[in-house]
Amino acid sequence: MLALQILIDGFAISTLYALGALGFTLIFGVSGVLNLAHGGLLVVAAMIAWYVGTSLGHGAYWGALAGLGAAIVASLLTYGGVVRPIERSRAIPPRERELFVLTATLLWGVMIQEALAYAFTNSPVTVKPLIAGTINILGVRTPINELLIAIIAWAVMGCLWLLVNRTKIGKRLLAASINPRALTLLGFELGTIYLVVWLIYGVLAGIAGVLLGSFLGTGSDYIPDLTGSAFTIVVLGGLGSVSGTLMAAYVVGYIETLTAYLISPSLRDVPALILLIIVLYVRPQGLLGRR
Repeated sequence: MLALQILIDGFAISTLYALGALGFTLIFGVSGVLNLAHGGLLVVAAMIAWYVGTSLGHGAYWGALAGLGAAIVASLLTYGGVVRPIERSRAIPPRERELFVLTATLLWGVMIQEALAYAFTNSPVTVKPLIAGTINILGVRTPINELLIAIIAWAVMGCLWLLVNRTKIGKRLLAASINPRALTLLGFELGTIYLVVWLIYGVLAGIAGVLLGSFLGTGSDYIPDLTGSAFTIVVLGGLGSVSGTLMAAYVVGYIETLTAYLISPSLRDVPALILLIIVLYVRPQGLLGRR
């Protein structure tokens, strides 16, 4: 029974990690930005969903929509108010802009954390599940919401795949990730493409944040850990590699689940960090990365 419980819980949390980290790797792959405020966007979505759905009493679905909208706004604010001004600044040498963006997004994440703690609470909260109740799977009682989370996450990732591989805007995003200069020479505005990718990122972060909040709960103090988990997954899988991110998400998710069940929940993050250090020594480009 314990093995099946680990298998089910590990699959759900791994799928959530994959969805959250995909947005992180998408931003880096297209615009070259490592957004260290990533955890902040996830928690913004979860906290707003909790506030609207539970605290104000509007129900799970309105709460989820509010959380999604909040994450999109936070994503566009991150790009328009933090990243874009640095990228366009003439006072910052081009070779130093990446470092400035890293620092700025890190500080932005801290600001989001403090703002959420002040406006709401720094205590963990749980978002109302979209569907309540449990189901029996071979003797293991499993929340229906847990299964729904995995279904929604994979459906969203499938839609993302279709968008990137079957639409014109998706092909432009791919082109921007491969050779942005050539895309500019063809007459496309990179600023518009980057705005679109940050909008998509906001949708992914919003859905992942709401689902995460309904599964594990969340709070403003969770922001550094969520950013760290996404960063670990993306680096482990290979920066900019979507397939590597998916693989790494399931590796990290199951390692954390095994550690929580068999050793201690307080140590669940440690094995994944050890694995990351080993991979960085043996294969610095990650599992499926090329650089």
